Amino acid sequence: MLNIKLHSYIEDLISERNPLLTEMETYARDHKVPIMELVGLETMLQILRIHRSKRILEVGTAIGYSALRMAEALTDAHIVTVERDVERFQLATDFIKRSKHKEQLTLIHGDALEVEDLVARHGPYDTIFIDAAKGQYKKFFEIYANYLAEDGIIITDNVLFKGLVCESEIESKRTRNLVKKIDDFNHWLMGLPDYDSVILPVGDGVALSKRRGERK
Repeated sequence: MLNIKLHSYIEDLISERNPLLTEMETYARDHKVPIMELVGLETMLQILRIHRSKRILEVGTAIGYSALRMAEALTDAHIVTVERDVERFQLATDFIKRSKHKEQLTLIHGDALEVEDLVARHGPYDTIFIDAAKGQYKKFFEIYANYLAEDGIIITDNVLFKGLVCESEIESKRTRNLVKKIDDFNHWLMGLPDYDSVILPVGDGVALSKRRGERK
């Protein structure tokens, strides 16, 4: 993980976002809504540009910030995004309605573990971005990898969880259990025989997975 001084230096070099996105950043900070860390998000956007993703699935909309960032970065892409929390879904809907990129997004309200049929209608996907309940990452991956295009990639956020995945002593039992689930997911992911995966120590840890060869 980057040290704080170097991390701040890189963030300062990133271009200022438009007023709507800046408003969303402020809302997320003031209301403690988790959105993707800036450096990690910029890294993901660059990967998407290089990959030239046209159809993207996001598992975990929150208030719609990363979905709008993806739409802005790839103006010919369409993003399908899933959110189960009613309040956050409504906030995302309201923010997205105010964006000039609103036609690029399809919002699905529901638990990603339960709306597979709705998501499948829009696939296959060039990129699947997982950024929802961390304890369910393995299930999300297993379900939605079935809708990944042949040359597609899967990106998973928060896989280093503030660096806690390498800490042996964590006081909170709840946090300790969550860290174990993330650690288990990381080991499972890196051991998948059908995927090449790498964990990038940017933001809160970003895992990038690419299927090996063609599907059988």
